[in-house]
Amino acid sequence: MPSLIDIRRRIRSVKNTQQITRAMKMVASARLRRAQDRVINARPYARMASELLADVVAAAGPELVEQLPLLDVREERRIQLVLITADRGLAGAFNTNLIKAAQQFLAEHTDQEVELELVGRKGRDFFVKRPVRISGETTGISQSPSQADAERLARKLIGRFTAGEVDSVYLIYNEFKSVLSQKVTLKKILPIAMPGGATGREYIFEQPPMQMLEKLLPEFIALQVLEAFLESAAAEQAARMTAMDSATTNAGEMIEKLTLYMNRVRQASITREIIEVVSGASALE
Repeated sequence: MPSLIDIRRRIRSVKNTQQITRAMKMVASARLRRAQDRVINARPYARMASELLADVVAAAGPELVEQLPLLDVREERRIQLVLITADRGLAGAFNTNLIKAAQQFLAEHTDQEVELELVGRKGRDFFVKRPVRISGETTGISQSPSQADAERLARKLIGRFTAGEVDSVYLIYNEFKSVLSQKVTLKKILPIAMPGGATGREYIFEQPPMQMLEKLLPEFIALQVLEAFLESAAAEQAARMTAMDSATTNAGEMIEKLTLYMNRVRQASITREIIEVVSGASALE
């Protein structure tokens, strides 16, 4: 049976841990509000960009559109997989689910050459120790990604695709649904699938639609990468806040159990001492 000193020491340790998890929950909650605002504001912009692209495609005509290199559909022999994880842990199953999804993707495409572009330390730390092909890595941007970060990665992906180094590009990231729900999403961004459902708006083009498409398509790829970054950032903070809230609650329950156990041990110790005193007194009579 542990001594009272050991139990008190353990209770003190759990209380210190509880203070840390409570503080981390408050930090994640503050960051979540900012990340959630960014992703909510980005979604209408992405939807409008898709509608605009559909209208320009309709104006250019399907015959001319097929000449653009970013729309070149070919057999998938070499695949680029972009895995977007967090730089930090303590976020429940956030990173684990993403890594499992990437492993499943690799298992399903054993006949193709799959190269990983790793965004986030957790994904990098996992796959650098395994026999997989890695085309590059990016760290330090998971909590506050910028448009420049998305454009930098988009340029690299577009360059590899147009040069014929890869035949398709996929993204794996966590989509933010709510504070309690994040969905692992697999999204193909290259070659670009022409968005349907043109709005039918009438535009007056100062440039030919083909020239506009040549500029719009790379921007559309960068926008999709940025949207994935923002979704992942919001989902990370939501997962961390939920995990720290659960850890704080569990620490409180453990403190209650340890306190009850400590009181029982102390009561047993006092009872034993009383019995010893009574026994000693009886022996002297």
